[in-house]
Amino acid sequence: MDFTHVFFLIVIATVFIFILWRKNVVFPVMIGTFLLAFFYYTDLGIIDRLVSSAQAVFLAFMNAGVELFDIMLIITLMVAMLQALRAVGAAELMFSPLKKLMVNPTMSFFVLGITMYIAALFFWPTPAIALVGTVLIPIAVKAGLPAIGAAVAVNLFGHGMALSGDLVVQGAGNITASAAGLDIGQILPYTALFSFLVGLVAIPIAFFTIKRGMKKGKWVADESGLDIKTTDTYQGRPKTSKTMAVFVPLVLLTIVGLMLYRSIFHPETAIQGQEATALLGGTAVFLMMVATFVRSGIQGMGSVVEHMKEGFFFALKIFAPIIPLAGFFFLGHPDHAEAVLGEGAPGFLFDLGEMLSTYVGGSPALVVIGIVLIALLTGLDGSGFSGLPLVGSLSAALGQATGIDVAILASLGQVVTIFVGGGTLAAWAFGAAADAGIAGVKPTELVRQNLVPVLIGITVASMMAIWLL
Repeated sequence: MDFTHVFFLIVIATVFIFILWRKNVVFPVMIGTFLLAFFYYTDLGIIDRLVSSAQAVFLAFMNAGVELFDIMLIITLMVAMLQALRAVGAAELMFSPLKKLMVNPTMSFFVLGITMYIAALFFWPTPAIALVGTVLIPIAVKAGLPAIGAAVAVNLFGHGMALSGDLVVQGAGNITASAAGLDIGQILPYTALFSFLVGLVAIPIAFFTIKRGMKKGKWVADESGLDIKTTDTYQGRPKTSKTMAVFVPLVLLTIVGLMLYRSIFHPETAIQGQEATALLGGTAVFLMMVATFVRSGIQGMGSVVEHMKEGFFFALKIFAPIIPLAGFFFLGHPDHAEAVLGEGAPGFLFDLGEMLSTYVGGSPALVVIGIVLIALLTGLDGSGFSGLPLVGSLSAALGQATGIDVAILASLGQVVTIFVGGGTLAAWAFGAAADAGIAGVKPTELVRQNLVPVLIGITVASMMAIWLL
């Protein structure tokens, strides 16, 4: 192990320190990428080393951007479709039948949470909370559920269970799989398992905590700053809004049904990974165009561009900090390192993993504990996704060095990282801020309610991973 490996480890340690200090980690990672290349090109003169190091930073960004662009694009198209549906008045109508089910706090909690989960699978949690939260949280509060209960429901179901599994859009899985050198189909079953385990353990515990607090008078149902007055959603809407409110869910559910059917009964023709992303993306474009056409006809088709802009702005806001982080951590994989630094470049993290394997000793329990601790730390930056390249690469390094299933390690690391950083345990994360803000509560209070339930859920999932290994 030469100095570049030591420096790579120093940068990782620096990232952890910045995370613990709640500082932005992008700047040290960019400096780290430049200096890593500078120390690597020892056979060049000083000027050529500086030139090559600057080029390496760009190539690292480019490499990460190429790997992640399909994810950015599918998020763009989903958000654009959602904007078109909101413009035509169909978005709110899609959820209006659920109002009849929200008759008490218990029903409101689970209807709100399950609706958020389904919406987050297709639209991702942040766009989904803007839709589900603004429509259903006032109804839930009016039915007797305190605002903190509504916030916990949308947060654990959406930014926790749905985002960590990401079973439809598969953006998180693609990042993890790319970093681990795996195919998305290899980790998808395990991310589904671990996300459900953490969620189905954490959610009931959190719910009963809320109920106990209600009985003790800790919270009241009208504590939220939201306007809980409800209006007739259909008033002033075009007739086509009702049609679109039925048509869009029907199309999306048909696609999901087709995916599940082929995956179970005809695995040789299963639609997974990039094929699934392409199908959903193309469908989103079709539905966006249909929604725009039925609203304004040919004259209004120019608004498609505006919806696309909204989608790209949203995707870029998410991935702007991820590209530099992924650019550096992807260097831990030999293939990505060669793409940036040239032929013969080592996989720094893989080499470190082989070294660490001598201390782990091949024990599945120690490896799982190590991955979970790293995932917890990386999730503390509040991004949720920025730690995925690290846990994916490290899972591959440790798994290959010790002969342990990389897919299980990477999947567990993904679920833990996103549960923490996606917004359930990091009050400064955008997910916690968005969910708490829509519900009218403080992010710190939301995280405080989530802490014990989520940690118990992560413990159960870790035990399951150890058993599977």
